[in-house]
Amino acid sequence: MRYLHSMIRVADLDATLDFFVNKLGLVEVRRADFEAGRFTLVFLAAPEDAEEAKVTRAPVVELTYNWDPEEYDGGRNFGHLAYEVPDIYATCQRLMDAGVVINRPPRDGRMAFVRSPDGISIELLQRGDSLSAQEPWASMANTGSW
Repeated sequence: MRYLHSMIRVADLDATLDFFVNKLGLVEVRRADFEAGRFTLVFLAAPEDAEEAKVTRAPVVELTYNWDPEEYDGGRNFGHLAYEVPDIYATCQRLMDAGVVINRPPRDGRMAFVRSPDGISIELLQRGDSLSAQEPWASMANTGSW
């Protein structure tokens, strides 16, 4: 058995791609439009997995965009997607600078949570050992739910 992907339904494909690609840093590796079914699938990979995902189908996030408007709620019910990052503080700062709310700051130098435009919770984990506590993160409060 091999893990393939996590699928999330998205209401606004452009806003979701802006978040996952431009802000979070994932890479679009494939896309397919299904006119008969009236939906688009977009597959995203972490930068370090992108080349492998194009060839061997490494784990990806599948964005499902239904062309006919639908209301989605309960993003927290989905659970979360998790990505390992080389520097949790630099990643969170880059996201904040891009206008992303850090719902659970990396106070411990190890873990943070943000949300996509569709309310999907994204866990960011420090690669390797936790970083030493640093301000402003160490004293930053949670914002909203994560």
